[in-house]
Amino acid sequence: MATLSDPALALPLVVDRLARPLSDLRISVTDRCNFRCPYCMPAEIYGERYQFLPKREILSFEEIALLARVFTRLGARKLRITGGEPLLRSDLPRLVESLARLPSRPDLALTTNGYLLADQAKELALAGLSRVTVSLDSLDPEVFARMNGKGFPLSRVLEGIEAAQRAGLSPLKLNCVVQRGMNDHTLIELAAHFRGSGAIVRFIEFMDVGTLNDWNRSDVVSAREIRDRIHAVFPLEPVAASYRGEVAQRFRYADGRGEIGIIGSVTQPFCGDCTRARLSADGHLFSCLFATRGADLKTPLRSGLGEDALLRRVAELWRARGDRYSEQRAEQAARAEKIEMFRIGG
Repeated sequence: MATLSDPALALPLVVDRLARPLSDLRISVTDRCNFRCPYCMPAEIYGERYQFLPKREILSFEEIALLARVFTRLGARKLRITGGEPLLRSDLPRLVESLARLPSRPDLALTTNGYLLADQAKELALAGLSRVTVSLDSLDPEVFARMNGKGFPLSRVLEGIEAAQRAGLSPLKLNCVVQRGMNDHTLIELAAHFRGSGAIVRFIEFMDVGTLNDWNRSDVVSAREIRDRIHAVFPLEPVAASYRGEVAQRFRYADGRGEIGIIGSVTQPFCGDCTRARLSADGHLFSCLFATRGADLKTPLRSGLGEDALLRRVAELWRARGDRYSEQRAEQAARAEKIEMFRIGG
């Protein structure tokens, strides 16, 4: 007779209170980052003396792999490694190899700022990584240096992107957070540079993630405006979503030279189709990017709770989920606490 821990056992679909399945797990492997992007980890707050999580509080690779197995048994088909900056975590290919060998063979991706990618792309690909998403807010060197908060050069990130393409980590996606008056004047240049390259640029509305990025709605360039600006130069045609819960609206260039994505969490909320769970580096489950708190999975895990019991606990938490912050932003935006983005990835 099959048991719960038998990977061949077909478990019933786990859905939350809004009938949303659990299909995507984002795994933060560190809260540290070498960048200090103002919309995520502003340098005036996260300076040299800021105390990040001590090593003992961070999940080991073995603990991450066990929890990832639990989530995949509950339906998660996509695993995305995030941070902080995940490439700061030592020996990351070892974790990638473990996740790639899970019985469900999940789609395995990584989100990075790309600064350390040139030296690691090939090894990550060989370990089993499928795809990579690189944060790239501008191709203007001065704007890029200002937005990464540390003055780092653009050239290192472009080298990382090229290395990822050579390693076969595709389709390569590039995330650009668009802020009015900061980088919105460089959107066309970014789109033009990667047109025909096989890379997909995704333009993201500036969001009120966390409480420290001085978010103001007047700084938001709407998804519609982004689309109209690019369409005026490079005509676009809409493309159907490739799966339920896809966050980006897809558009292809009318001349066939690739596609872009636009993520409109502020002006076009997609909470109704959100299928993403987030696991923080210290083992807390967050059911929304804008959550105030998470559920501790590390303590029961380290106390000896077995895989099947952990599975039941995660299923219980997901079934109780009713998050839809972006749809309720006007009523909830003033609440005092939201988890900071660098703790749970984007």
